[in-house]
Amino acid sequence: MCVFGTRPEAVKLAPVVQFLKSSSVLRPIIALTAQHREMLDQMLSWFSIKPDYDLNLMRPGQSLAQLTASVLLEMDNLLARTQPNMVLVQGDTATVMAASLAAFYQKIPVGHVEAGLRTHDRYNPFPEEMARRQTGRLATLHFAPTKRAVENLQREGISENVFMTGNTVIDALLDTAERIKGISVDKKLFGGVNFERHRVILVTAHRRENWGTGISDIAQALRRIADEFTDVQILYPIHRNPIVRESVEPVFAGHERMFLVEPLDYVPFVYAMQHSYLVLTDSGGVQEEAPTLKKPVLVMRTNTERPEALESGAARLVGIEQDNIVAATKLLLTNSDEYKKMISQDNPYGDGQASRRIVQEIEKFLG
Repeated sequence: MCVFGTRPEAVKLAPVVQFLKSSSVLRPIIALTAQHREMLDQMLSWFSIKPDYDLNLMRPGQSLAQLTASVLLEMDNLLARTQPNMVLVQGDTATVMAASLAAFYQKIPVGHVEAGLRTHDRYNPFPEEMARRQTGRLATLHFAPTKRAVENLQREGISENVFMTGNTVIDALLDTAERIKGISVDKKLFGGVNFERHRVILVTAHRRENWGTGISDIAQALRRIADEFTDVQILYPIHRNPIVRESVEPVFAGHERMFLVEPLDYVPFVYAMQHSYLVLTDSGGVQEEAPTLKKPVLVMRTNTERPEALESGAARLVGIEQDNIVAATKLLLTNSDEYKKMISQDNPYGDGQASRRIVQEIEKFLG
C-alpha cells in the first residue's frame, strides 16, 4: 500500500507506483489522506494514478495534532481491513509519520522512501524534522537517496535494510521534462512573465518556520531585487495559506515586474523551472529538482536537510535575512563566472533509476 497526502509525496512516489504496476509479483494499492487536496489531485491526473482509497482528511483550520490523529485513526482502520504486505511512505509529513505508526500497530512492515534526511534541529524544518526521525524508527526498509542520508541513519543506530537508491524526484522530473516537450503549456498561468525578454527569478516560499517576519523579509528582498534590476521579473506561485499571502501580497502590490500567481500544477512548474534564470526557495524538493535542470538555487532557510547540493556548489544557503538574500541574488545576476560555476555542477541526488532500485529491494524483502 502506497500512502500519500501531499503534492511532493505524490511526485516522489508516482514513479515507484509505475514500477510496482509493472512488477510480476507485486500489486500497488493507493491510499490518499488528501493532506493537500487540490495540489494532490493535480499530480494524480498527470501521473495517471487512480486511488483505491481516498480518506479525504483535510479540514479548514485543523491543527497538526488534529490532522495527525485523523490520519492515525483512519489508517489504522483501513490497514485492519486490507492487511497489505507492506506500507510504503515518502518523506516527512504528518501523513508519513501517522501512517507509519498505524502500520506498526498492525505489525505491517513500513518502507520509507527518502529516508535519512536530517538538519539535526528538531524545530527546523517544523514539523518535518521530527516526522522523518520518528518514521525512521518505525520503518523496516529505509530507501536513502544519498550517502549522507545513509550515514545519518547509521549514526542513529539504523543499519539494517538501508539502501542507497538515489532520489525518486529525479525519476519523476526527468520523465516530466521529456513529456512536456510535446505539449503546450498555458502561459497565462505565469501572469505577465515573459521568459524570452526577461531574466525570470522563480520563487517558492511557504515553510511554517518562516511564517510572519521571515516571509515578509523574503518578500521585501525580492522587491529590492526587482527595483534594482530592470531586466528581471519575479514569478512567485504563492501558497494558498492566508498567513503566507498576508505577508507577501502587500509587498508585491503595484510592481509591474513582480507576479504572484496561484500555485502551479507540477507540469507548468517544471516548465517555469526550465525557463527561469535562477530559483529562490525554502522548499525541499526544489533544491533537488533545480540542479537537475541546471538552474542555480538559493535556499532561503537557516539550514537544510539536503546539504549535498551545497557541497557540490549547485545550491547556496542564504538564510532569510533581507540583505543576505539580496546580496546572493545580485552576485548571480552580475557575475557570469559565479553563475556558470553553479550550473556546471553534477546533480548529487540521483540518475533517474531510484524507483527501479526501490521496487527490486521490496521484491527481495517480501520474497
